[in-house]
Amino acid sequence: MSQSNLPPLTWLRAFEASARHLSFTRAAAELHLTQSAVSQHVRSLESYLGRDLFLRKTRALELTEDGGNYLPSLREAFDLIASSTQAFIGADKGTNLTLQCNMAFSVFWLAPRLKQLYEAYPWLVLNIVTPIWDPERHASNATIEIRFGRPEEMSATARCLATDRCFPVCSPDYQEGAPDLETAKLFDCAGTTATWSTWYKTRGETFHRDDEVNLASTYVIAIAAAMRGAGLSMAHDLLVRDLLEDGSLARPFQHSAPLAEAYFLFPPSAHAQMPASEAFLNWIGEEFGSNPLKSAR
Repeated sequence: MSQSNLPPLTWLRAFEASARHLSFTRAAAELHLTQSAVSQHVRSLESYLGRDLFLRKTRALELTEDGGNYLPSLREAFDLIASSTQAFIGADKGTNLTLQCNMAFSVFWLAPRLKQLYEAYPWLVLNIVTPIWDPERHASNATIEIRFGRPEEMSATARCLATDRCFPVCSPDYQEGAPDLETAKLFDCAGTTATWSTWYKTRGETFHRDDEVNLASTYVIAIAAAMRGAGLSMAHDLLVRDLLEDGSLARPFQHSAPLAEAYFLFPPSAHAQMPASEAFLNWIGEEFGSNPLKSAR
């Protein structure tokens, strides 16, 4: 068969991912496509080949005999492309990792632990990308992504790293160590559910200072302001745990509220695995006390 007669790569990728997951929905999440797009790609491939590749059941897919026979050679071809590409660009490419995560996670959790990461994997080279808005725009260029959001917003391939609680923090000496909620300057991060109003509501009280809250596009600004004695900032466990332990911040009120958002990790697909991604997934799995987070297969 000449190269011009090969089916489009998008059709082949859709079939391989769907066969691996036995689900158009999970394949779509991995490929950053809609479920309908993946289904259509597979149907187009079936039409091109003149064979049914799947038996479509109510809640699952099942490979037909033709699909099962076609899949191994296709996987072998993808593996050959991956290994040839790595050989072409150099073996050292496997040591580089592009990680996308928000600014607050990068500054308050990741950066303080990079020394331990590099001690465990001294050959690892990180490129950390921190978009504040529209993470979807850059996610496809990242090898691994860590995203902060609600569970219902995440795809099937996302792995929950941690669930948190939110509470106010401030400099230990702000308002002489006894801040007054009626007069204190208040800071918060825009676009999250961990608001002052939410925290008050879980205390059984009504918040009446909405118009006085200073909003920032990232927790980095809000928490930094609190550290410098500007006021009280809403925060959550993962971001301020180290700062509370070393005395940079204080918790003037012990009440905390459950956080609707959580941190989710998006591992690379099986064909995108490299030594760098394997190393980082193992390390972060150990940091969060879970099993090593391998790529979904």
